[in-house]
Parts: sequence; C-alpha cells; structure tokens
Amino acid sequence: MAGQSSQTHVTETICAIATPPGVGGVGVIRVSGPLCAAIAKQVLGRPMPARRAQFARFKDADGETIDSGIAIMFEAPASFTGEDVLELQGHGGPQIMQMLMARIMGLGARAARPGEFSERAFLNNKLDLVQAEAIADLIESGTEASARAAQRSLDGLFSDQVNGLQKELIDLRVFVEAAMDFPDEEIDFLADSDVLEQLAGVDDRLHDLQEQAQQGQLLRDGIHIAIAGLPNAGKSSLLNALAGRESAIVTAIPGTTRDVLREHISLDGLPVHVSDTAGIRDSDCLVEAEGVRRARATFSAADLVLLVIDSSQPVEPQMALRAELPDNIPCIVVNNKIDLTAGKAGPDDKPLTVGVSAKTGQGLRDLVDLVKNTVGAAVSPEGVFSARTRHLDALRRTR
Repeated sequence: MAGQSSQTHVTETICAIATPPGVGGVGVIRVSGPLCAAIAKQVLGRPMPARRAQFARFKDADGETIDSGIAIMFEAPASFTGEDVLELQGHGGPQIMQMLMARIMGLGARAARPGEFSERAFLNNKLDLVQAEAIADLIESGTEASARAAQRSLDGLFSDQVNGLQKELIDLRVFVEAAMDFPDEEIDFLADSDVLEQLAGVDDRLHDLQEQAQQGQLLRDGIHIAIAGLPNAGKSSLLNALAGRESAIVTAIPGTTRDVLREHISLDGLPVHVSDTAGIRDSDCLVEAEGVRRARATFSAADLVLLVIDSSQPVEPQMALRAELPDNIPCIVVNNKIDLTAGKAGPDDKPLTVGVSAKTGQGLRDLVDLVKNTVGAAVSPEGVFSARTRHLDALRRTR
C-alpha cells in the first residue's frame, strides 16, 4: 500500500451516496473533509467518537427525524481519504437519501465529483495511482477472475513489483556511475557487483511482469470476437452454445440473423464480447444487405474472428469467405455440425482450425482453449493483477 504522509490542504467537504440508485434495505452516505465533525454534531445532535459505530437519529434543520441508522466517524488520517470521514448508514429509500444529502449540503458540504473520494485518497498518499485505478476496475469487473485481478492491484501487488524493479535499477546505476566517476581506482565496481548478471535478472523479471500485465489487461478489457460464415452455417447456434443460453434466434431459414447481435460472456473467467453477424451472401433484400455491410464492419473491429463452416456441406465455397476477412485479425476456422459427419472436422491442415457441434457441445472445450491461446490469455489467472494500456506501454518502453 502507499505510504502515509501529511494531508493535502483541502478546504471543501464533499458528500455522496455510496450505494447504487434505487430502493434497497440499506443506503449509505459518505462525507469527507474538515466539516465532518460539525456536520455530525448538527445531524446527529451530539459529537461522534472516532471509529465507533453508533445508532443515531438523523435530523433535519428543525430537529425532525429524517431517518435512523448507524453513524461512524473516522478521524484523519486513519480513513480511506486520509481526511475526517463521516458515514451514515440508513434505510435505502431514494427519497430518504436525497433528504439526507440536502441536509448535509445545507451544512456546507458539496456533492462529490465522480471518483473524488479516490482522488483525495491518492492526493493524501493513501493509495498510489495504480491502486486508485484498481478501485474502478474492481467495481466494473464482470467475472470472478477480473475481480480478483483488480483486488490484487488494489492490494498493491502490481505497485510492489514495479517499485522493487525500480529500486534494483537505481542500485545498479550507482555501481555504473561509480565506475565512470572513479576509473583510476583499483576497485572494479562493475565486476565486483556482477552488474551484467543482475541487469539480466532485472530484464527477466521485467519480461515476466509485462506478461502478467498483458493478462491483466485481457481480464480488464476482455476481447471482441466476431462470428462469421455463410447463412445457416450455425453461427447463432454457436453463440448460444458459448453463452450457455438462447441468446440468438435459430431457425432452418437462411438469413434469420439480419443485424449484429452482441452478447457478453465469460470463457474461463476471460470477459468476451461476442458479435453474431448476418450470413455473408449477395442479396437483393435491402435489410439483409445492410446486415451484411454491418457484419463486415464488425469483422474489422474485432480482436478475433470465428469463421463457422457447415461440415455437412461442401467446404470450399464456404472457405472462400476467408479471403474476404481482414488479414490483420486472427481467424479460427470452426468446422461446425460434426455430429452430422461422424465426427469429421473438415480440413485440419491449418493450426487455427477446430471441429465442434454447437448442437451437442462436442469440441467446445477445444474451441475455448484455442481462443484463449490465440489471444494470449493465460491458462490460469492465478496471480494476475489488473492492468491498463498505459501500464503495458510503460513496461515496453522500460525494456
């Protein structure tokens, strides 16, 4: 965790509803800043001892009770923001929350900006920037793996590794500069300190850290997959099989899917944004033609394309679509309907080819593994922390 230091000079007191909008059993209002003690005395009718949860009535300016619940006071610097913090836990009705907010703002506080509590924690050295970003990642995480990765960053795992490498580089720099400043000395600073060996070790650890950060970015941002193929190849059936639910309408009528259908799923903890597209063919139907145009645009924006082939039909005309897909985007050929071809998966002379049956589930495990390997996702997310593009860029530039 970030080290503590003296408080940043703050004159404004901020407040916000900390619980989600809507009706709930409990609603929480958080206040941070120099007016917390005075606000507590006015709203609760008495001073609040530090770090003790107490039942209290929350009163308006006329002394009428707005609500009742639990109040907790945290004195600076022993709080999340490093400032005095007051937390009021009442009933989770929207009207009650708004009345309490109005009461608190009437006593000199203002509504906090999005992320301002975390900003103050950062400014007061309660969190570093990576940890502050990890709070948002934790809140927005869509899978268990991404939530655990964000928590590791919030706990300081990422920062600790970066700080450790930084210290090693500074120590190595001392030896290099000593050798340059005292060239006539009998002491060989570089040889005695095994600088090259140590530098190689730092580079190895930096490479490992970069790979971990890459995994963290995948868990945070997910990947975008577009499903392509001719009409009736089984694209929508494959989407339903991967999602584990009936997300797309499936019929025997070619051209059932006219627009891009987007679904958010998890593959072994990896967030995946899947787009099921219209079957690619020439059509006089304006609606279907527009669907094909949108499908092609979706292919260009994807991280990975799954080209679905109907293995029970002639393969070559279907494989011709491969030439129309973007060259710079990886493509996995999915030979579907192998339950109709005695398990034969069609052409398998290319490494990015897998046979599946969207109907029976056969081969889906192989497809998931191939997807993860293709995008560089780890077999296991254990030890991975949340990371962002700027973190990866900084690590690359360091090497």
